[in-house]
Amino acid sequence: MARYLDVHPENPQRRVIAQAVRILSEGGLIVYPTDSCFALGCLPGNAEGLDRIRTIRQLDSRHHFTLVCRDLTQLGQFVRLDNTAFRSIRAATPGSYTFILPASKEAPRRVLHPKRRTVGVRVPEHPVVRALLAELDEPLLSSTLLLPDQEEPLTQGWEIKERLDHVVDAVLDSGDCGTEPTTVVDFSEGEAEIVRRGAGDPSRFE
Repeated sequence: MARYLDVHPENPQRRVIAQAVRILSEGGLIVYPTDSCFALGCLPGNAEGLDRIRTIRQLDSRHHFTLVCRDLTQLGQFVRLDNTAFRSIRAATPGSYTFILPASKEAPRRVLHPKRRTVGVRVPEHPVVRALLAELDEPLLSSTLLLPDQEEPLTQGWEIKERLDHVVDAVLDSGDCGTEPTTVVDFSEGEAEIVRRGAGDPSRFE
């Protein structure tokens, strides 16, 4: 049965964040709010957690998972950035964007796209996930919580708890989340290519 963690949306309680971090550190899979919509997350080294995300979302091997990072410095450990991409991403973070970039040697192999050797990365703006990342001091391996039988992501923590009670370990609820996923920008070929228009303003990359 999943733990239900009620967390303040603007001033996350340290004890609640610590509980979530402990669950993650023990190999758990959590649902947490972001500045776009709810997401599934585990630690990058958690192979079982990755498999559980694939099962919940019914994903194949071509799906781009995302490393959710504390800041641009942490993000830069896992991807290769040229000057153009660095400047563009710095201006847009934190924010509701996911960037696809060539992976560095430090990127976990299990999160790489099998053919392109790329990885999705983002720096979110939501206070709850930022508190989680600060306490963890490492990224979250993450995927939008969009269930196979749903056209839009679930928006309420209590409903997620009911639906996923026996397949996740904790649900962090800070109130209603949005339904619009991040804007996805692909920098893997050098130039910005908008792959998906979402919560982040895409005009800065056009």
